[in-house]
Amino acid sequence: MKFEAIERETVILDPNNNMERKSIPSEIRKDPLTGRTSRICHFMPLKWEKPDFDQLIAGTEKICPFCPDKVMQVTPCFPDEIIPEGRMVLDDKVLFPNIAPYDSLGACATLSGQHFIPMTAITPRHIADAFGLAINFFRRVHEINHPESVYHLINWNYMPASGSSLIHPHLQVFASAYAPNLLQEELSNANNYLKQKGTNYWDDLVQSEKTSGERFLGKIGRTNWLTVYAPLGVAGDVAAIVDDVCCTLELTDDDIYDLAEGLTKLMAAYDKMGIYNFNMNFFPGAQGDNHARFHLVFSPRTFFNQALGTPDIGALRNLYNEGICMAFPEEINEMLKPEF
Repeated sequence: MKFEAIERETVILDPNNNMERKSIPSEIRKDPLTGRTSRICHFMPLKWEKPDFDQLIAGTEKICPFCPDKVMQVTPCFPDEIIPEGRMVLDDKVLFPNIAPYDSLGACATLSGQHFIPMTAITPRHIADAFGLAINFFRRVHEINHPESVYHLINWNYMPASGSSLIHPHLQVFASAYAPNLLQEELSNANNYLKQKGTNYWDDLVQSEKTSGERFLGKIGRTNWLTVYAPLGVAGDVAAIVDDVCCTLELTDDDIYDLAEGLTKLMAAYDKMGIYNFNMNFFPGAQGDNHARFHLVFSPRTFFNQALGTPDIGALRNLYNEGICMAFPEEINEMLKPEF
């Protein structure tokens, strides 16, 4: 397993020190699987001020389509050939078609009837039940041999900096015969790795990270948690790789709960930095993809300028797909590890 970093140095004349020469280091890191590069730079303190949440959410419940007084009236239903009952319900969680779908088979799933759940109040049960509801949806469409039942994906945008337009916590759920770009890239490179080396890339990565200990956080059941070597996010990314699981449909109830438990640990750790937004995506293979290992990626999100609403994604990330991380992932690992 090769972890490649290209060390860089910038020299400036420092106005804070009588224009003396100052050297500023940075790194360009290459993802071991895809070769995609990420820049480790800026080295700002990972500490942000949280807003007044009461002010942020005030009045948003009045127009929220996912709250219990409206969800069964204003959300759409699936046609009979997909989900005969129209929507799927588990306690106070509801799954229904996405009115702004990413693909021909898309849904939203609420985590609770509660309009706002602070990040540290989200429990493993909230997440496990919502994941389970989504995976039951995937199994239903798989049983009817729907042509889009190939890659079974969950995205989670939590709070505004993540791209969420609603405060009410919910998942984006969709199945597609076309894997998104980065997933396609990972699967293609992992397949080449298996052909060339005869071993599974993800198994080798977990073993390598366990051995070095620099980025490995811990193991919960079959889920292996580690900080990503070349992250996309400004405060690092965390991956959870599930042993012996290739696709979403192979996850057991125990796996789902273990993933949920690990996610709440990450939320608790990042909350201490003042971060209260995140993205999370599933990265599965299709059934029979023995080069794949199901994994999810958690990426904290923030504002560079809270007052202006300046997002943490600028031109480098948006148009070049180049990650910018403001601290070394190994240092971020030390900040997260106490929760594990």
